[in-house]
Amino acid sequence: MESLTARVDRLFAAWDRPDSPGCALGVIKSGELIYSRGYGMANLEHAIPISSKTVFDIASTSKQFTAICIALLAEQGKIALDDDIRDYLPEMPVYESPITIRHLVHHTSGIRDYLELMSLAGMSDADHYTNDEVIEMLARQKELNFKPGDQYLYSNTGYFLLSLIVKRASGKSLHEFAAENIFNPLGMKKTHFHDDHTMIVKDRAIGYSPSGDDNYRINMTTLDMVGDGGIFTTVEELFLWDQNFYHNKLGKGDANLMAQVLTPGTLNSGERLDYAFGLIIGDYNGMRMVSHGGAFVGFRAEMIRFPEQEFTVICLANLSSINPGQLARQVADVYLADQVKARGNGTVEPQRIELSVQELQDKVGLYHSPITNEILKISMQEEGLAAEKSGFAFILAPVSPLKFRAVEAPVSIEIQFERSDRNQPWSVRLLIEGKKPDTLQRIEVVSPTADQLTAYVGDYFSAELQTTYRIVLEDDKLFARYRNSPPDSLQPAQSDIFRVGGVMLHFLRDDAGEVEGFVVNAGRVRNIRFTRKY
Repeated sequence: MESLTARVDRLFAAWDRPDSPGCALGVIKSGELIYSRGYGMANLEHAIPISSKTVFDIASTSKQFTAICIALLAEQGKIALDDDIRDYLPEMPVYESPITIRHLVHHTSGIRDYLELMSLAGMSDADHYTNDEVIEMLARQKELNFKPGDQYLYSNTGYFLLSLIVKRASGKSLHEFAAENIFNPLGMKKTHFHDDHTMIVKDRAIGYSPSGDDNYRINMTTLDMVGDGGIFTTVEELFLWDQNFYHNKLGKGDANLMAQVLTPGTLNSGERLDYAFGLIIGDYNGMRMVSHGGAFVGFRAEMIRFPEQEFTVICLANLSSINPGQLARQVADVYLADQVKARGNGTVEPQRIELSVQELQDKVGLYHSPITNEILKISMQEEGLAAEKSGFAFILAPVSPLKFRAVEAPVSIEIQFERSDRNQPWSVRLLIEGKKPDTLQRIEVVSPTADQLTAYVGDYFSAELQTTYRIVLEDDKLFARYRNSPPDSLQPAQSDIFRVGGVMLHFLRDDAGEVEGFVVNAGRVRNIRFTRKY
């Protein structure tokens, strides 16, 4: 019979070669690191293989470390979770309702995501900008996405601001505070918040993205923001972190700290969230699961813990096309198969089926979310149906006539087509790992004439972004030009509404019917206003 480790190794076989980036895997059971392995290369230029000692950027999986710093500060009496953030961040605007530290922790603040704000202003992950520039950007925001506490919307800004609150409440940077209060006590010698991109890191993995057939390009960042991300660590040191959830050595050393960080937030309505302190509290095959993934530049990460089974899987990757969340669950399936079976919750992974061209073509179109104002585009490709949302494209594999799953996406994505009868348009139920389900309605796409398109031509300025968008008409198509960005084609959606990748532009008209500006919606950023310049 094939061993458990052999079955696990097969899951990673595609990257287990000397010409590919890959993954570091750690499997923890009952207080022991029972299996750890590297698959692929940490550095392709110098032929350095990945091991359990390789240092990875774990992106948003870092948030749990930021959150526990906040919990430790509260335990020390230096902050209270219900403090107004302006007590520590007076630069932030005064909004109608105060934003508390607790709102930041649970992603219920309504503050716009700074990475998307900077992108809309023409700055990408490859560009360099500073903490001060981010604060200046946030200080210009006249609106929130929603009233604090009314909704959950994942926002990197919240955790970036938590890093500043740590510094201002403790007098120490997040790097220093975490080292003193977490990493040193647990013996995590390589782990740190990487707030200086020029710092030399021994055993560091380089991040990569695919570039053509079996080719790769380096995909790193020079950004020094931490809190929302920025932890550099290894599989072996995350084992030490994992064990602290069972036998806490931090702060006062009792169980109250761990109970705090595992407590989910609630909305103003009383609805209970699944997001705690940088950790998602969920269920997998009938077992309680605590997890958080990460994705930034060329790095992907996932750490999933099954507390009742004292079982954890760590998967750290240095290739942007790898889905560590899916891989970590598949590893759990291997090791916990007997327990899943005993609960009667075992699930058979549905296999891809073949559908006719007519069955696929029937579902092509644009689908609009009334909650987020985002558009999901479904189109036909050689491989079958493809989807595009928020600038991210992926192939859809049918597993039933109405259910599709994303192929080779960095997170698990499922789309379920629904309608009440054959005479009604399709709607889609969209499930993205780590996000609340959303239902999108199919919309009829307009086709404005060239003469109609001329009404939108002009320069538009956003005071919040300090950026001008120039809308031009070329070859009967509209394009948006702005700082550091190539011309982006505006794709018509509905009347006065256009798509630009994952961004929606809704043009506004004055009483005379003339276009006077537009509003931008981009997922984690809502209602950015641009005014026409005359």
